[in-house]
Amino acid sequence: AYAEKNGARFEKARIDRVGAGQDGATLTLADGTVRQAKCLVIAAGAWSHLMAKHLGDRIPLETERGYNTTLPKTAFDVKRQLIFSGHGFVVTPLETGVRVGGAVELGGIERPPNYARSKALLEKAKSFLPGLDPAGGREWMGFRPSLPDSLPVIGGARHAGTIVYAFGHGHLGLTQAAATGRLIRDLILGQNPVFDLSPFSPNRF
Repeated sequence: AYAEKNGARFEKARIDRVGAGQDGATLTLADGTVRQAKCLVIAAGAWSHLMAKHLGDRIPLETERGYNTTLPKTAFDVKRQLIFSGHGFVVTPLETGVRVGGAVELGGIERPPNYARSKALLEKAKSFLPGLDPAGGREWMGFRPSLPDSLPVIGGARHAGTIVYAFGHGHLGLTQAAATGRLIRDLILGQNPVFDLSPFSPNRF
């Protein structure tokens, strides 16, 4: 809402191609429509490396797929997040219910979800929380875009000065989003970031 109030416009579309030139960047959408911009930030999570490939940047991004099941609020009376680090899952109370989640699966973005993993997490949770009611749960699988060195990609495209990358934060996307946004703002405005970004360069691979 804040962004829209200040002139931002949100549009959901499939992007077929990303291009760059002296006057800025272009996005070709699936319906053939072309969008142009003076500057483009690629922050498309697990799909970001596919866009970077259009620009000649080969970034070895992989998806750490995670699973969870959100149960009704009545499933268990839990007041705060419970972390079972030795067993790879977390139980979290939410406004929408009780969530049991975790796991890391290197499965890319094309393979269908393997919900046997979320079921296994739920069985583990039941063994630690005997009163947990597993009925009525909603299963979900999501992508964590990750790089081999566990650092995100923050910086300009190799051959396109009008395009900036901001992706690959792994398990810490929400945690690092605000700081990354500040760094990207500095890059777009031509200002010096508050610290050296070379460890996060897309050219490090």
